[in-house]
Amino acid sequence: MFVKVNRDEIIEGLQKSAGIIPAKTGAAFLRSIWLEAEGASLKIMSTDSSLEFCGEYPAQVETAGRVGVQGRAFCDLARNLPKGELIIKADAEGKNVLIEQGRRKYKLPANEPEWFQPFAPFPEGDTVFWSGDFLHEVIEKIGFCISEEDSMEAIACLYLKPEQDAAGKRIEVCGLNGHQFAMFTFVNDDIFGLLPREGALIQRKYLSELKKWLGADEIELALGEKRMFLRTGDHRETFSLPLSFYQYPNYQGFLSKLKDPTASRLTVNRLELIDTLERILIFNTESNRCTYFLFSPGEVVLYSQGQDVGTAQEPLAATYQGDLQRIAFPTKNLMEILSHYASEEVTLTLTGAEAPCGVSGVKDQNYNVIIMPMMIQEETYYAEENA
Repeated sequence: MFVKVNRDEIIEGLQKSAGIIPAKTGAAFLRSIWLEAEGASLKIMSTDSSLEFCGEYPAQVETAGRVGVQGRAFCDLARNLPKGELIIKADAEGKNVLIEQGRRKYKLPANEPEWFQPFAPFPEGDTVFWSGDFLHEVIEKIGFCISEEDSMEAIACLYLKPEQDAAGKRIEVCGLNGHQFAMFTFVNDDIFGLLPREGALIQRKYLSELKKWLGADEIELALGEKRMFLRTGDHRETFSLPLSFYQYPNYQGFLSKLKDPTASRLTVNRLELIDTLERILIFNTESNRCTYFLFSPGEVVLYSQGQDVGTAQEPLAATYQGDLQRIAFPTKNLMEILSHYASEEVTLTLTGAEAPCGVSGVKDQNYNVIIMPMMIQEETYYAEENA
């Protein structure tokens, strides 16, 4: 292989490719970036045995061929080189990859060509185009609610489910981790037709690299029997990941509780609530990670105490309707949930002191998060005599 390429043409692809290479693995081919020169282009490929990345970039090919190189070292070298033309070639024995830029010369050991594993081809035909930044936004809104434990099977996955009822067709994107649930809905007939009736599951551990790959431009999406494929509109880059096939829990039960007319409802300024929670957090400890909410018609009092750090109590203007007197939420979790909303005010629908609580907002009509309250220990909750 002998190829000449502009460093700036390939650096982004190298960084994306190196990003999915495992930091530590015994398999040399998983530590590799594969370079394949053919026609008038250079392909850059890598895999961690689950994710697959392939980018194709313009190049002057003197001799076609494929070679593998230690991926992170090659990427670091290219990133630290200045702009300009690179010459990349394999030596006569195929044991080294030589990189030259002007009088700069580098040598990296080459990998055995038989280590290369063919990548799954992009399924042509039944594809749809989708906004890359919209998909990125959806992952941001849902990803934090997905379990980080792979052993949790379905609830360690992002769930995309096509739904149709009297209101029409929609896509429900869900995340669940046992104490939080998030759902974002949107309408897209093409995506609705592409998804299988049972939906599609993507493991959380793949979402980080998917977000890094996504840009603001339109992407082409396809589903194979076992994989999801994404491709840039110019066909320059392809990213694919495996689908999971677990049974996702039925979430309609706890969503229906939020429609209970007897549920209590608290409406409060979102940014003021976040600001208050940030101060309350100072008084949280490992044994008491909660903020206690004490309700009255015109305000809510937020309260916390820590054995070693003292107590905090702040009133906050609010609108409240209901019979519930107090409730406790994990402070950090509630702050994170609120950060994903755009509405000036949010409404907390409280179905019980230890029952699901839904968060909604006027500007977030298609977005709902449910958080489970924490059990209140009688000796720690706020009472009037403490005022």
